[in-house]
Amino acid sequence: MGELKDQIRGDLTASMKAKDPLRTGTLRMVLSAVQAEEVAGKEARTLTDDEVLKVIAKESKKRLEAAQVFDDAGRAELARKERAEEEILAAYLPRQLDDDELGRVVDEAVAEVREQLGAEPGMRQMGQVMKAATARAAGRADGSRLSSVVKSRLAG
Repeated sequence: MGELKDQIRGDLTASMKAKDPLRTGTLRMVLSAVQAEEVAGKEARTLTDDEVLKVIAKESKKRLEAAQVFDDAGRAELARKERAEEEILAAYLPRQLDDDELGRVVDEAVAEVREQLGAEPGMRQMGQVMKAATARAAGRADGSRLSSVVKSRLAG
């Protein structure tokens, strides 16, 4: 447990020695987010690598959303900084599925739900299909991308 967190700490030390302020700040931020998650709730705990990946994915998504807001506001320099931070975080995340792979994952999930129901799933079974597809994607696809592909498959 905690191998990914240890790797991030090691990378933080290396970036501090290399005097890389962007990487140092980004890694400090993600470690802070991990520690906040560890103490959230009723009892402090150590996060598993999968839980650390979820925190990193959430922080990465925040950076992309902030970059979009800065672009819309005409603040290109701040948008570039957010995108640079997101690239640093992306190095710790698993490779994202491309559109073809995502389509296959959703098709497998639909087939799994069809087998359980004994009938073709519709929009009413979207929750079941999303659950199966999310498990199959295993953090390699954003929920909104996954949801849109599932909706298109179930709608016809």
